[in-house]
Order: sequence, then C-alpha cells, then structure tokens
Amino acid sequence: MKLATLRTDGTTRAVRLDGDVLIDLGDSDLGVFLARPDWYERAQAAVPGTTYPVAGADFAPVVPRPSKVVCVGLNYRNHITEMGRDLPEHPTLFAKFGDSLIGAGDDIVRPEETAQFDWEVELAVVIGKQVRRATPHMAVEAIAGFTALNDITCRDWQFRTREWLQGKAWDSSTPVGPYLVTPDELPGGVRPALDVRLEVDGEVMQSDTTGDLLFDPVALVEYVSTIVRLHPGDIIATGTPGGVGHARKPSRFLLGGETVVAEVEGIGRLHNRVVKEDSAP
Repeated sequence: MKLATLRTDGTTRAVRLDGDVLIDLGDSDLGVFLARPDWYERAQAAVPGTTYPVAGADFAPVVPRPSKVVCVGLNYRNHITEMGRDLPEHPTLFAKFGDSLIGAGDDIVRPEETAQFDWEVELAVVIGKQVRRATPHMAVEAIAGFTALNDITCRDWQFRTREWLQGKAWDSSTPVGPYLVTPDELPGGVRPALDVRLEVDGEVMQSDTTGDLLFDPVALVEYVSTIVRLHPGDIIATGTPGGVGHARKPSRFLLGGETVVAEVEGIGRLHNRVVKEDSAP
C-alpha cells in the first residue's frame, strides 16, 4: 500500500493511493492514523467514499508531526569514503524536528545565514508500532514502511563543532514523502534494495542503491529504540550515498532558484524548488 497525508481545503487528511485517486482514511493525517493498532487492516479495507484526484495533489510531510526524527550519518560505504572517514562501528545519530519538515512539492527555504546549502537523498523508515529495546523480530514488526527524505544541510553550520545538529535542523528545509510504502510492496521487504537518485536542475548528483547501507533499517530500529522509545509516525532517516556537494571538487552548493529532485525507487519523488528565505519574522 501507498499511504500519505494530503492537504485539502485548508486542512489535511490521511489517504491511501488507489489507482488515480486517493481514498480518505478518516483521520486528519498519517501520524494520527498510524497510532491506531489496526491501521494496516483499516487501510487495506478502505473503500472509495471520499476521494481526491492524484493529479495535482498537494502532499504534506508524510507524517506532519512526528514525535521524533532520528537521522543516521555516514551509512553508505561510498559516502563514508568520499568524506574521508573510517567505517563506523556504531550508527552516527543526530536529530531533526517537526518544524524542519516540508512536503514533497514544497519550496526548500535556503537560510540567509548559510553559504553551503547541500543535498542528501535518503530512504527513511516510518514507525507503525510503539517499541523500546527492540529485538530483531520486534524491529521488523515496528516498521510501518518507508518514504523518501532529502536531508538538506547547512555544511558551514554543521562543521562549526563536532556535533551536527546545528547544520541539519533548519526550519522548513527537509522534504519528506510523498508516500509511505508498506514493506510488502518493496523488493527486500523491511530491508529493501532500492535505487536512490538526486538531480539538481536535471544533472545527476547522487545515484546508488540502499543495498550499500552499512546499518540496515532493522538494525537501526533496534539501535535507536535501545536509546529512546519509538512511537507510531516517528521517522528514521537512514543516511545518504556519495555525491553530496560538499565532497565535490570543487564543492557545489545550492544558491537559490535550483530545482532539486530526490527519488527513491518504488516510493516516489521529492520535487522541490530552492528559494531564498524572507528575512522578515
């Protein structure tokens, strides 16, 4: 199944893709829907009542208000190499906030404070069941599905210190969506083998497969849930492959006006225009 949060008539609705329409699932957004213990069965059983056309759909962040967004750095072998680092023994974690997230077609706001605005296409895990200190089996059961995320980064702020949060959590900068796709629809299931790709103004910058992940989605749910309780709708971004602007010779960054397309096979495309931030509060 493909599930999403749709903006319509000044509000949002949780929906399921059915051909060329989106079926209303009866809740205000996908986070609320995933909190239902029987969300999967409800989504499967949903029949066309209130529907919306896919054409021209305005997608909100797939989960608009997750309780947490946990991100993994340095998780593709080729990206670790291009950044000049050794393979880590444990996942490298940082966080984003709900205010960082935008929809699949929204503008990416480039802050006036950065001169090094970079891209990172990622596969992201969406949690569908509360879990803490997950065993491998519990981790599998907790994965509702996967979505696409572009971990837009202010590199000059990221590397101000040894901690990365300040470069990663900027307001209205991180597209996520358009769909949550359940594991049964993806090759590899909860450990999907999918092509990931990012283009800037039609030029391919990143192209790889999630088969290159050092720590797979199940292992990440185990690891993160050891530290903190995961709730339905929480997101784990699994990391980015090589090809980021910071590592290029010479470096390349987003200045404003570019169109960035990040795509994960079987899930969909994030199609976003980079705009300069209005300095007015």
